[in-house]
Amino acid sequence: MFGLIVHGPRLLHAARVLSQYDVLIPEEYRSRIPALARLGMRIVALGARPKRGGGSERIGERLAAAFQDLGPSYIKMGQFIATRPDIVGSELAADLQLLQDKLPPFAMNLARDSIERELGRPVHEIYDHLDPPVAAASVAQVHPAQVIGGEKAAVKILRPNIESLLSRDVDAFAWAARWAERLKPDLRRLSPTSVVATLQESLQSELDLRLEAAAQSEMAEYAGGVIDGFRVPGVDWERTSKRVLTTEWIEGTPLTDKETLIAKGFDLKDFGAQVLTGFLEQALFTGLFHADLHAGNLIVDPDGGIVAVDYGIVGRLDRESQRYLAEILYGFITRNYVRLAEVHFEAGYVPADQSQSMFAQALRSIGEPIFGQDSSDFSMARVLEQLLDVTGQFNMHLQPQLVLLQKTMVVAEGVARECDPTINIWNLAEPIVERWMQERLGPAAVLDDVARGAATLGRALNELPQNVEEITAASRVLAEEGRRLRSPSSVNRERTNIAQTIALWIGAVALAVLALASLS
Repeated sequence: MFGLIVHGPRLLHAARVLSQYDVLIPEEYRSRIPALARLGMRIVALGARPKRGGGSERIGERLAAAFQDLGPSYIKMGQFIATRPDIVGSELAADLQLLQDKLPPFAMNLARDSIERELGRPVHEIYDHLDPPVAAASVAQVHPAQVIGGEKAAVKILRPNIESLLSRDVDAFAWAARWAERLKPDLRRLSPTSVVATLQESLQSELDLRLEAAAQSEMAEYAGGVIDGFRVPGVDWERTSKRVLTTEWIEGTPLTDKETLIAKGFDLKDFGAQVLTGFLEQALFTGLFHADLHAGNLIVDPDGGIVAVDYGIVGRLDRESQRYLAEILYGFITRNYVRLAEVHFEAGYVPADQSQSMFAQALRSIGEPIFGQDSSDFSMARVLEQLLDVTGQFNMHLQPQLVLLQKTMVVAEGVARECDPTINIWNLAEPIVERWMQERLGPAAVLDDVARGAATLGRALNELPQNVEEITAASRVLAEEGRRLRSPSSVNRERTNIAQTIALWIGAVALAVLALASLS
């Protein structure tokens, strides 16, 4: 009841706006729902003026317009829903991917106040000049500036009170997701509460610009040694705080301005390949990837290199998830559907009570139509959609850590296809995946793992005499305590010796288990 009182009014307002755009329960679906639900919808919409999202007949376009109207939290949620075609369908997901994260800028005096409050000095002591914003999104806006005695900079400033606004709305989303899972248990497979939790975690990073700066700095280290043709702007830590981020200003042409790029003599096909290979190298080799790779965040510098900006959303893959991704791609590339199925079962993504051979057959139905197609007809997004469809048939639980990866893969493909409609994704992915296999699973990698395991075991063995001595001492103390509490008969002494011996063996076995675990 408390949750209904707290979150009910906010969700009711959202329902009214959705009804104005005819997306709360679209007209074509109303005949399928109970009369009581139709009555409730009419009550919610009472007095609301209808809006049709610019006259669009597509549900997804109207929903995108409604989210835009509802503000920052719903824009973020809409972008997130676009990563789940398994829930909303491929057409709706595609429409939501076009949702623009653009809002009117807030006033310059508020921007100056925020900088001075955060950095503890007047603006004129920090920057020679601070210009009006050139980009304003739902969470923050970006200003060009000139650092005193330095170079041109980009200054990102959070919107006033954005933290409390997003927190209230996301709490309402979480409450609604919990109730949805209770009322409709089959939704648990799709993990709506996990999706909201992942969104909440992502927003936490966006609301602390120090975390964005740290991710950007970490990515810069990786890009310098791992990722070819992909540069990351430097961070000005002296002029960065929780709500203000100052970075290097990038001179160049946005990838959205294709006419200018062509006029400068660049080949757009090169940029398509760079975006895809850069994303795959980030995800596979570093486990850290830019998770908002739309064309507006990609700038082509005068030398033809791609510079990615805005690290408010980054994704991370642990070692097991990196391996899962590599083997998924490799399985499709080599058409080894049996191994591909094994990977899903080994990772625990498919329940053990499902048929592995039937799952391999389902994967074959996805992979085989790819081969023999013209590259312009093949879409990684389509393969992803079919893979998500299969999850329902085999009761798979989708992994929250892969949600951003799925979204970014689809977006990166879209950007690449805009640059080169004939791009062959498999041809680009194959050498990268093979290199990953060689480096992470080849003989050198095995020897490296053995060396690390041997070092860990060596440390455990070195500590073994000391640990055994400590266990022996502890067992003696326990034996003495036992003798004090009980009569000193020969039987008790024998039992004490037995207990002491058992304690020693337990300690030795425990140490052995720890040493073996360190090798796994």
